Amino acid sequence: MISAQAWADAQRLWDFQQMGHEPRPCSVAVGLGSHDLGVADATADLFHRGMAPVVLFTGATSRTTRDRMPRGEAEHYRDRAVELGVPASAILVESRAQNTGENIRFSRALLEERHVPVSSALLVSKPYEERRAYATARKIWPEIEWVSASTPMTLPEYVDSIGNARLVIDMLVGAQQRLVVYPRQGFMMEQEVPSDIVAAYERLRSSGFTSRIIPEPPERAGLGSP
Repeated sequence: MISAQAWADAQRLWDFQQMGHEPRPCSVAVGLGSHDLGVADATADLFHRGMAPVVLFTGATSRTTRDRMPRGEAEHYRDRAVELGVPASAILVESRAQNTGENIRFSRALLEERHVPVSSALLVSKPYEERRAYATARKIWPEIEWVSASTPMTLPEYVDSIGNARLVIDMLVGAQQRLVVYPRQGFMMEQEVPSDIVAAYERLRSSGFTSRIIPEPPERAGLGSP
């Protein structure tokens, strides 16, 4: 049973992860591979709305996707987008990346290899990872403008789509932790984390929502200023 306090704290983290960007026409739409085919759906929708002439899906497999997406996340995303009416000729596939940093680096290399001029990019991720993806992209490829996007849905709707509330909250806690830990390691840009978000994170972590937490030195385990 998940308490009312835990739900309220999860909602705080969910809202903080949303960048609030308004989709606009960009050079390319980059769909970040994951277990969630909703990313492919959102990317296809942006294409059909005329927001990008080129779609690039990036991602290999992980422990959570190797059974469901044995050919690689990006390959399965491409199949889904084609099913949704995106022409195969408009889709590029990067199938080596195994983390968000590699998603950006390898996507940039592929776009340069294919001579696709890029001044801006729609960065399509899972709803609870918009901020993390944006901070990574800005760190690794700062020369272009990034516009965050995801499937427009509420936290309860996302929980229903996944079918596992505890897992979703675990993922929110993990994403929040990375917003502070990864800048210290040079993986993403630094961002200010408001005190109410820190408190919500700490309460959820103390309540055992920790399956997506990564190891870090004890003196840096909190989410305050580094």
